[in-house]
Amino acid sequence: MTGLEAELRKAVRGDVGFDVTSRALTTMDASNYRRVPLGVVAPRDADDVAAVLEVCRSHGVPVVPRGGGTSIAGQATGTGVVLDFTRHMNQLVSLDPGARTAVVQPGLVLDRLQDAAAPHGLRFGPDPSTHSRCTLGGMIGNNSCGSHSVAWGTTADSVRELDVITARGQRLRLGQEWAGAPAGLRELVDGDLARLRTGFPELPRRISGYALDALLPEHRADVARSFCGSEGTLGVLTEAVVRLVEAPRARALAVLGYADEGAAAEAAAGLLSHRPLTVEGMAADLVPSAAALPRGGAWLFVETGADSAAGARARAEEIVRAADVLDALVVTDPAGQRALWRIREDASGTATRMPDGSEAWPGWEDCAVPPRRLGAYLRDFRGLLTEHGLRGTPYGHFGDGCIHVRIDFDLLTEPGVARFRRFSEELADLVVAHGGSLSGEHGDGQARAELLPRMYGDELVALFERTKGVWDPDDLLNPGMLVRPAPLDTNLRFAVLPRKPVDVAFGYPADGGDFPAAVRRCVGVAKCRTTAVSGPAVMCPSFRATGEEAHSTRGRARLLHEMLAGEAGGLVTDGWRSTEVRDALDLCLSCKGCRSDCPVGVDMATYKAEFLHHHYAGRRRPAAHHSMGRLPVWLRLVDRLRLAPVVNALAAVRPLAAVAKRLGGIAAERRIPRLAPETFGRWLRRWNRERMRGWTTGVPGMPEHMVFLWPDTFTEHLAPDVGRAAVRVLEAAGIGAVELPGRPWKVRRSEGGEVEGVGASASWGRPRVRACCGLTYLSTGQLDRARTVLRRTLDLVEPFLPAEGDDVTELPAFVVLEPSCAAALRTDLPELLHDDPRAARLASRVLTFAEALERLAPDWRPPALNRPVVGQTHCHQHAVLGDTADRRLREAAGLTGELTGGCCGLAGNFGFEKGHFEVSRACAEEQLLPSVRRAPEDAVVLADGFSCRTQLEQLAGVRGRHLAEVLAEGLDQQP
Repeated sequence: MTGLEAELRKAVRGDVGFDVTSRALTTMDASNYRRVPLGVVAPRDADDVAAVLEVCRSHGVPVVPRGGGTSIAGQATGTGVVLDFTRHMNQLVSLDPGARTAVVQPGLVLDRLQDAAAPHGLRFGPDPSTHSRCTLGGMIGNNSCGSHSVAWGTTADSVRELDVITARGQRLRLGQEWAGAPAGLRELVDGDLARLRTGFPELPRRISGYALDALLPEHRADVARSFCGSEGTLGVLTEAVVRLVEAPRARALAVLGYADEGAAAEAAAGLLSHRPLTVEGMAADLVPSAAALPRGGAWLFVETGADSAAGARARAEEIVRAADVLDALVVTDPAGQRALWRIREDASGTATRMPDGSEAWPGWEDCAVPPRRLGAYLRDFRGLLTEHGLRGTPYGHFGDGCIHVRIDFDLLTEPGVARFRRFSEELADLVVAHGGSLSGEHGDGQARAELLPRMYGDELVALFERTKGVWDPDDLLNPGMLVRPAPLDTNLRFAVLPRKPVDVAFGYPADGGDFPAAVRRCVGVAKCRTTAVSGPAVMCPSFRATGEEAHSTRGRARLLHEMLAGEAGGLVTDGWRSTEVRDALDLCLSCKGCRSDCPVGVDMATYKAEFLHHHYAGRRRPAAHHSMGRLPVWLRLVDRLRLAPVVNALAAVRPLAAVAKRLGGIAAERRIPRLAPETFGRWLRRWNRERMRGWTTGVPGMPEHMVFLWPDTFTEHLAPDVGRAAVRVLEAAGIGAVELPGRPWKVRRSEGGEVEGVGASASWGRPRVRACCGLTYLSTGQLDRARTVLRRTLDLVEPFLPAEGDDVTELPAFVVLEPSCAAALRTDLPELLHDDPRAARLASRVLTFAEALERLAPDWRPPALNRPVVGQTHCHQHAVLGDTADRRLREAAGLTGELTGGCCGLAGNFGFEKGHFEVSRACAEEQLLPSVRRAPEDAVVLADGFSCRTQLEQLAGVRGRHLAEVLAEGLDQQP
């Protein structure tokens, strides 16, 4: 333990972390930069903050305040001690609806303040797209804005008073009329009034530099306002009094379509006279699908508010009439508005990939110009990109003249970094030429501080340096930001990553087979740190259960980054053997939620499987990897020996079950699920014996379509009722379901190659083979075993896979009842066996139960059940498969209500593993279990996944059912 660490542990009551994990988690924010801190402190109160400052000052160690770590310019990183306010100093101290004010601590997440203010008809005006995880302290440090700034201004406009501790321990209460000003600040301002009155451009989004003009007498010498946007360089915020605004009772969203972004930009300023709440712009290349948007190549999202829905719509329609548009859409439905806003909010992530999949980066994320100049500026900006051979997709706050963009800089090579510098210098000059600000929202940080003299001139920047000296004469607080900055092309986070390919098992097709590129996907927007899910979202259940950064998708990606950096400067130096990475990944549920919910498509479930594969190569694995990772082997053995009744009887004896769980690495709190006395496959063979005899002779009643029902381990051995119900429903829809063959078959083709029929091969003497998706091997990182199993499966099903030119209607599809198995076949199979073309051919033929009914029996109508439903959409269904077909099937059957998001928490082997029970239960208690408890008595509890049903049964005593079971029951009730 270092002397600094020892003194901090003695001086503060909060958490002190100088370990590899704590430091690795804060090496980066959402920028291009990386700095390695000495340690991290999570203070409990202002006294802790003062103690940290005193200890660090005595050691000459810098201090960096940090909120949610979503800063895009690098100002939330540092080489000294990082203060993490999100762990303890995260409270809403008070809220006064009458005065429309709130007292907040710096680590309070914005959405929590909004939630508390909403019942009073109030809200905090600024709302960045990171509102679900950014903190009030970070917003004050950056002077954040958000989409509603045209109506409610910036964070500085919403600040009343600030409690601040200076680097030398002075506690100040900042306000107007010089309240709280440190000694020497007033004299500095009074000595340069003329420069302060003329040196700052007039525009709504001027965030760059220090806001010294707020200290002018005509602005009431507002010290609190001038402190906003100082990026943690002047003092450490410990509490703030903020102003709230009245929220409109009703809103409408006018989506205006234009030919291109230039036309949209030129139109934006003209809409401000109608007093909209937002004027946001984005172009088609940022929209995954424009199906929900009006015709056009770019759009303005213009929100209006009023006391009634009719009033809000009327104002929106007025704007549509006033706007010169190609097409327009007015949305008043709150759910529809949220869906459209999600497209805009996710742009900070989706913009990190160009349409061809290449990477794009921040750095010039939020320049702002006067709104009337926006169209001209965008044309010049596009021209500059072309000159440098770069690409970017502008979007953002068109009504305020503020543009966000990610650009495909090459930050991995020396020539690429040199071009990054040249472009940055020329773009800074371009912004200034249009009367703009280098930063219009996210601050200067390292990305732009070096260029401030181009905007303000040397004399005003020298005044910024003198201001820093007044507040922080020892340069202790966040040095290298705003004044005396580090060069913009140093400390790049990519510099430490390996240049040579890393030998990995998965193919990473979206990243060109490059594992470091896959890890680079995490740019730190931190949507995984959202503390509450809304709608169908899943990511990141372990973070919400623990509140620990290490158990967020971003935290795990940071550790993997440090592992890949290794000896080149990374904190994790033992590579794939790292215990720090292993421990962080241990609580990853492999829910795949990040694959769909992360704006940049980080796939931590795959990264975890990859890591475990390498980590345990040639080493002893945990017992759970053998007991549950090889579950298909054990259950097939039990079935072959007809031991299911014996196993069930032994598992019912508590002492014996306790011993078995201890030996198998299974949580003591769990009950071992009962095995079915008869497997689904055996039942299906008996069921079809007579039917097959009739179908092969073409008797009346032969199904129009035939499908293979995939023999997943869970349906086969643990829940055959689901399989039986599915067979009955499929048959009612005219779809015959048969078992996959237990040994290779052959397809008979004509001389022209057409499929004539399917027949048995001459290999009847071989032992029966079971197809398997490899899920349990994948989730435990046994990738060599998974490859063997999957190749054997491909050998088995190859005769039924379409060859080039085949009419796929001639071959049966593979219907998979277990969502996690279907997801494994759709994505993990082709990504693991990326060198086997059969893998993609099988993946293309996999259908879920609902998809099979929709595609193969589009005219079939399910029984009318007319009942409410509760339950949870399976994580893998949400993330990989999609639930559109399921929603339509439920609607057709009269099953009303929405299923929750989140995760059940069991997640295959995860919730059964020793040490995971409490996190597993916490995940279930977040969404699933409360929804079931609130459900009406006649509600159907839907849970298509075996894990979800098991969790419901073991934690709530509730029987969840697969949709197939519910529909089969409806068939029985039909006349």
